[in-house]
Amino acid sequence: MADGSPLAAKFTDPHTTAKGEDRAWVGLRRLETLWLNTGTLCNIACENCYIESTPRNDALVYLTLEEALPYLGEAEGMGTREVGITGGEPFMNPDAVGIVAAALSRGFVVLVLTNAMRPMMRPRVLEELLSIPERDRSRLTLRVSLDHFTRELHDAERGEGSFARAMDGIDWLAEHGFRLAVAGRTMHGEGEEASRAGYAAMLAGRGIPIDASDPKALVLFPEMRAKDDPPEITTACWGILGKSPDSVMCSSSRMVVKRKGADAPAVLSCTLLAYDERFEMGGTLEEASRPVPLNHPWCATFCVLGGASCS
Repeated sequence: MADGSPLAAKFTDPHTTAKGEDRAWVGLRRLETLWLNTGTLCNIACENCYIESTPRNDALVYLTLEEALPYLGEAEGMGTREVGITGGEPFMNPDAVGIVAAALSRGFVVLVLTNAMRPMMRPRVLEELLSIPERDRSRLTLRVSLDHFTRELHDAERGEGSFARAMDGIDWLAEHGFRLAVAGRTMHGEGEEASRAGYAAMLAGRGIPIDASDPKALVLFPEMRAKDDPPEITTACWGILGKSPDSVMCSSSRMVVKRKGADAPAVLSCTLLAYDERFEMGGTLEEASRPVPLNHPWCATFCVLGGASCS
């Protein structure tokens, strides 16, 4: 219902909010980042994982290199700059490094989101990473999830021993000259300045060459929780907030997933809404180039009000 009555549900009608106002939509100005989801399986189960990745969740199955190649070709033709690899834990997928290498060979900048733990540290995977030509590695960044710069708070989210294993992975990547970034979270109530100072001290203490003052090298994500109740984003919000639709992630990116039991991959509006089929936009990047309604709480919490982007 979207008639403005007290019974109207929020984030229901793609065109109208519960208060009867015009919902904001975002057009694809250019496909700058193509995200490839390698599957939802992960070696750990985090306390608050937005995509619910666990060692058992295969709702999104492994995307194969063969399935990824047509999307890389289509993105190349659209002038896309970046390919992002996400999961789950990407290195659970046996084709992960092959997909990375294929994207690099086509000239893309590649960003891999990883926890840098046991799946990445398997000898086969390390050998595959080291086999990537030096000329391509300058366009590859591995962004490691560190929920906090202290062992105690990181492990509270990801499990006992997770911090130590992630740091072992970071140490290996740094030692072998891979470009690194870190993804942290703002859930601990610290200000951004304090958070960046904490990460900077921890990383410097280990000799890790990451500039924590650089928002691309250390990304601090706002929290997204299933029971959040943010305001809906209307067309009037752009002027009120002093923001442009072009600043929102779905104006510049799409994500490819393979659903369990599906015959073929599908393209979603963004990385965050893997299970909401309202945001499934077609089987090709061309089909998925149409505008997106900001019709989910995370559109407000993460993208518009949080000002964040996965890229």
